[in-house]
Amino acid sequence: MYLISVYFDDKSNRILQRYIDRIAGETGNRFMTEHSVPPHMTISSVEARSVEVLKPAFASLQGEIACGETAFVSVGQLLPYVFYLAPVMNDYLWKLSGQVYDVFREIPQTSISKYYQPSSWLPHVTLGKCLTHRQMQTAFAAMLDSFVPFTAQVTQIGLAKVNPHEDVMRFLL
Repeated sequence: MYLISVYFDDKSNRILQRYIDRIAGETGNRFMTEHSVPPHMTISSVEARSVEVLKPAFASLQGEIACGETAFVSVGQLLPYVFYLAPVMNDYLWKLSGQVYDVFREIPQTSISKYYQPSSWLPHVTLGKCLTHRQMQTAFAAMLDSFVPFTAQVTQIGLAKVNPHEDVMRFLL
């Protein structure tokens, strides 16, 4: 599986990393920190035999996608074990989802996860993963004490391998 994700400006990265670190510290679950998963928002999840078939499509996005802005206003849970921060779905994110989907949907012998297709994508930044029921409750309590809504600038897009996270290609918007 390969991910197409966006990354944020330095200030937003510091905020997001602080939340990731806080949840790791409060819950004792260090999946995100031990696997060096950077703050990111996945736009698409693609199954492919090889990353090589995805590289030309990804490269075609360069110059086609602009920087944008998104407001993070809420926390949530993807049960059973993911805790996340959610932005408002705005025109920028809606268009971005469609652009990425259109570029990758026509590649033979690949499939895009149904959860990352236009009109079924839930934009989010994972703050904790592989959390137990108790750790989810602790993560929520930690964010209840520290979360303040903020606006982030989307400044980069990347193609990455997962488990462990490894950048394949990334460029500035």
